[in-house]
Amino acid sequence: MAQVPKKAYNDKQNMEVVLEREPAFPGGEQALYKLFYDSLNFSQEAINLKIEGEIMASFDVLPDSSLSNILIISGLGNGIDEEFIRLLKKLRYSPSIQNGVPLKANVIITLPVRARKK
Repeated sequence: MAQVPKKAYNDKQNMEVVLEREPAFPGGEQALYKLFYDSLNFSQEAINLKIEGEIMASFDVLPDSSLSNILIISGLGNGIDEEFIRLLKKLRYSPSIQNGVPLKANVIITLPVRARKK
């Protein structure tokens, strides 16, 4: 028997919404942090100033796993924000699933950052 593909939930009478999965980075948060720590390139200025702190970004995870609407909420400047955005643009996330349908979802991430030589 052929399986019927799921369609967007469109029952205006029954407003029950089942969120089956939040958007997530494959491998989890630890894998995401490791990727950033291993890949974040610091400007010489950031290294000289020994910049450290937290950077917070917001982005949408689209049903195709890509990220859009990347926004730095709280940044560190000195080229770090731009480098953070560059890395985010390369990421793929598992999309959110609601009632069996992949959908766009907003994610806010906070990452501690300390400028260092590679």
